[in-house]
Amino acid sequence: MKHFFLASLFPALLTAQSMQLTEQLGKTVLYGDIAVSPDGAHVAWVQSTAATISKQIYIRGTSGNAAATMVSIESAGERTDSDPTWSPDSKTLAFFSSGGEKEQRQLWTVNANGSKPKKITNLNGYAARPRWSHDGKQIAFLYIEGAGGGGPLMAAPSTTGVIDTAIHNQRLAIIPPGQSPWMSPPDLHVYDFDWSPDDKRFVATAAPGPGDNNWWIAQIYTIDIAKGNASSIYKPSLQVAVPRWSPDGKSCSFIEGLMSDEGFHGGDLFTISADGHDVQNRTRGRKSSVSSLFWQTPDRILFTEYVGGGSAISELTLSDNSVRTIWKGAEGLYAFGNFPDFALSENGHVAAAVRSSYETPPEVWAGPIGEWRQLTANNSAQTPMWGKAENLEWTNDGFSIQGWLLTPSRSRGMKAGEKYPMVVLIHGGPSNLTTPEWPAGFGMSRAIVAALSSRGYYVLLPNPRGSYGQGEDFTRANVKDFGGGDLRDILAGIDAAIAKYPIDPARLGVTGWSYGGFMTMWTVTQTNRFRGAVAGAGLANWQSYYGQNLIDQWMIPFFGSSVYDDPGIYEKSSPIHYIKKVKTPTLVIVGERDAECPAPQSYEFWHALKALGVPTQLIIYPGEGHLFIKPENQNDRLDQTVAWFDKYLQ
Repeated sequence: MKHFFLASLFPALLTAQSMQLTEQLGKTVLYGDIAVSPDGAHVAWVQSTAATISKQIYIRGTSGNAAATMVSIESAGERTDSDPTWSPDSKTLAFFSSGGEKEQRQLWTVNANGSKPKKITNLNGYAARPRWSHDGKQIAFLYIEGAGGGGPLMAAPSTTGVIDTAIHNQRLAIIPPGQSPWMSPPDLHVYDFDWSPDDKRFVATAAPGPGDNNWWIAQIYTIDIAKGNASSIYKPSLQVAVPRWSPDGKSCSFIEGLMSDEGFHGGDLFTISADGHDVQNRTRGRKSSVSSLFWQTPDRILFTEYVGGGSAISELTLSDNSVRTIWKGAEGLYAFGNFPDFALSENGHVAAAVRSSYETPPEVWAGPIGEWRQLTANNSAQTPMWGKAENLEWTNDGFSIQGWLLTPSRSRGMKAGEKYPMVVLIHGGPSNLTTPEWPAGFGMSRAIVAALSSRGYYVLLPNPRGSYGQGEDFTRANVKDFGGGDLRDILAGIDAAIAKYPIDPARLGVTGWSYGGFMTMWTVTQTNRFRGAVAGAGLANWQSYYGQNLIDQWMIPFFGSSVYDDPGIYEKSSPIHYIKKVKTPTLVIVGERDAECPAPQSYEFWHALKALGVPTQLIIYPGEGHLFIKPENQNDRLDQTVAWFDKYLQ
């Protein structure tokens, strides 16, 4: 395949305003991996800026006014810290850091005040998610000895010559300081885990390798530490995540549902006895998607959930399956998986969260649930350069649909009687959703919303069927129907926005990344309503995609079978099958080493448009995976997207 590295298609199109926006968002201080000490007295987090790769651990008391302290370790150059976790006595913080070893993570500990840093491992391979035993004598973590990891969002390794079929499973390791780690069975790839209350077993989600592909068929296992063996106690019908042991050791809980990406959880809350009996769905029919959970007592579980386009914190009483909502808001709260930004103390009395919206930049807050007080103010100088976010609701095909609409920047001074262009940004997944948040971070992909609004666009961010936030039936409503009902939902949302706001129906654009990139490719083959499109990491041909990507197992729950057993269901949703209908000028963007949505899919779509005479360009960014890492590529992707819509919509 020939690569086109067209990173300078529009070398002089940045205005002073857009350069100012990029600079401002790049300075945004970001917080993640938040952790509250068991006694609720301290909170730790990972801090960075949107324009840099390095990340450092900070610690602060949840009360008082003392400034946060950056954890100092002996290291040369940039370092990347991650995964802070508190000891049961709240006196010690453990975390991973690459300090002094380039990309190799080692486990460190520091005192609660950040003093006396100590490196306690000499690892060679990928390591993540450390967790203390209940007696505070051991730390368990995920480990791929002698190999890399990080999941399919990262750039895939080079595959030249004879392809290596060796499987490097991610195993559980236990290490007392100064000793070699115990390892879980070598034939299982462990995704998540929790210590039993007596520290003799783990409950885990796991599957035989390869790990990046088999998360979608993971089961619930218990692993006996003394015997070293693993026993499956539950084989789910869908995907499972967040296995957690009850405080009395008699049962476990987890989330099960239709999930399209590891680390972006949503579904129903289940419990099961520790021996694998008495499986119960505790939130069946609830119009929400559970995203994380915390046992408080053997009869009480606190959990976060997506509700509509926002989040809630609720309490489940197991004795009668009753649920009480404690807090609800138009923001995202997510405790485990990718980009965690919420944590609880052991007794649940103190919560910490990274809070933001389109109006307020991210900061760390802590206190009783719903009574948080702000602990940081690093972004106090940041002000929105974009418009106001408004909740938009509409109905279609019997479904109630929700989305967010960002208005054009207030600084542009909207004129009475004038109509404005609108771009629809479709989220990835499809099992995911859009919630209000400050548009920086996650590879700067969120900045596209701000950039378009600042240049006079309305931006519609729909949560159509297939999204989280309205229960499992809603999330499963696009099974075997990719691009069908969800596109109808989106088009109905466009009509609802046009009916309510001064939007020019002749100047519409569409964009998205991953599943949103597929939906962009699909949309322009189904309708000519759009004057411009930007398809990011999209999927042109589900039949060829099945054999190209490294995670084909994710498609089985959505399509019902493999492409070899039912090729017709894959062809039905393939944009390339309808390619001759496309009239919309389309920019196609992808990372060179994308394992989730390989570059040949983008090449195939671009090649077809080129051959058919449809205005198009292809940009393949060297070395990047599904998640762009290099700030210069993140910024260029933003510039190219805005320039394309300016060319065809303004």
